Amino acid sequence: MTILTLDTDSFLAAAPKGLRAESAGLTPTQFHDRYGADSGPIRLGDWSPARTGGAEFTATLEFADGLRTVAASGSPVAALTSALYDEGYPVEILQFHQRRTADGTATFVQCECNGRRGWGAAMAGDSAESTLRAMIAGVNRLGG
Repeated sequence: MTILTLDTDSFLAAAPKGLRAESAGLTPTQFHDRYGADSGPIRLGDWSPARTGGAEFTATLEFADGLRTVAASGSPVAALTSALYDEGYPVEILQFHQRRTADGTATFVQCECNGRRGWGAAMAGDSAESTLRAMIAGVNRLGG
């Protein structure tokens, strides 16, 4: 897992226009705390991208009642959506934005889960990890 020092100003600047409008008036730290905080019923545990250069990865998700390992090739969005659905979190991705910044890859997703909508955001060195973290932040923000 890659640990990045987050420049919250560049993170906020990378957000899509609609999310920047929704979060107007928040400081960069408040923005990160609201949309990218790593709290809630789901956590991303171990993460390992493919060493073969393909689009394969393995992720361990931590739920209140245990761990679940997801191994997939292809889209991390599809794999995580399926894994979350199997665990009782019927998430749908309504908007997806990803930008490369000086700090890594910033990902912003607008999710719908159990009739509620909201944004999740994450920054990571790897685009797939950033995607997974943003999706989890979004689902956690909606209360799972």
